Amino acid sequence: MSTQEQDPESVSGRTDAGERSYPCGACGATVEFSPGAGALKCPYCGHEQALTAVPRQVREHAIEELATLPAKPRATVSGAARAFVCPGCGARTETDDLSARCQFCATSLVADPELTERVVPEAVVPFGLDRGAARDKLGEWTSSRWFAPNSLKKVTAAETFKGSYLPHWTYDAATTTHYEGQRGEYYYTTETYTTTENGQQVTKTRQVRHTRWHHASGTVQRAFDDILVAGTGHVATEQLDKLTPWPLAEAQPYQAEYLAGFQTVRYDVEPEQGLDIAKQRMAPVIESDCRADIGGDEQRVTSTDTAYADVTFKLLLLPVWFLTYLHAGKSWQVMVNARTGEVIGERPYSAAKITAAIVALVAVIAVIVAVVALK
Repeated sequence: MSTQEQDPESVSGRTDAGERSYPCGACGATVEFSPGAGALKCPYCGHEQALTAVPRQVREHAIEELATLPAKPRATVSGAARAFVCPGCGARTETDDLSARCQFCATSLVADPELTERVVPEAVVPFGLDRGAARDKLGEWTSSRWFAPNSLKKVTAAETFKGSYLPHWTYDAATTTHYEGQRGEYYYTTETYTTTENGQQVTKTRQVRHTRWHHASGTVQRAFDDILVAGTGHVATEQLDKLTPWPLAEAQPYQAEYLAGFQTVRYDVEPEQGLDIAKQRMAPVIESDCRADIGGDEQRVTSTDTAYADVTFKLLLLPVWFLTYLHAGKSWQVMVNARTGEVIGERPYSAAKITAAIVALVAVIAVIVAVVALK
């Protein structure tokens, strides 16, 4: 098996509409990005074509740039499908994704985001786990689900994975926050009380804690880096958050070749909307800083006024393996972080196993009670 370094433009097929595909230099089939190899690989003959690194670095974009971006012909209204014309067989495939497969010959198709998107991807964290490695991670996950039915362990062999890049926004900001609040300081007084001991009333004393509140105000500063916000509403945010942390330092400058062979979801959360969400994620950190600045034993933050400076953003693609399987007539979804191997998802519970565990626990408690009673 040979590895051959070529200019990406020389190995890609491209239609007038901007779609790219990547023919194998050895057999003519379509090559795909090979996770972990950093190359395009033919799934038929094994021939590899190394990627040529693009001569640029991943950079952040000033938020002010959004106002200068020209309107794109985003056949791009939400829900509108884009027609790919396959350079292999000429078939048209309608999809709202940035990359897909021809529905007839399975050729990998990658759209040119410059032609369709208002904001183009700046960076991508490439797939690091191939399908086999993702299946191994899933096997570890299913084996660790104690109360799952035994049939769950068969999922890794019976189902197939779908690899997708999901769009995310990252935001940086330097914040300055003026706050008003109160600092609470504890003090103690001695209290006399009456209680009954051995049938007799006795008088005792105890220390009672009180809080004395003082007005507090001040200014705190915090620099935020790469606050991550999902750029798609197709997957629940709370589920995506469970796949964190992502190795964002491993992000590479965007190249269409990374998308070959995978689905790439287009963003439907606009960057301005994402910034609002990012500020919501910054808020608890800022409040914590205010409380630390107030000091004392307790703190109350009554108001904050935050100024955001040097705000930057970028569009980043993150890799996820998806698996949807059927069990007892219901669909269940599992996701695998295709870089770290983190697995999250839904799973059924075995009523029989839970019942057995409860019976065993009751039996153990009964034995313990019996032993204590004999002493």
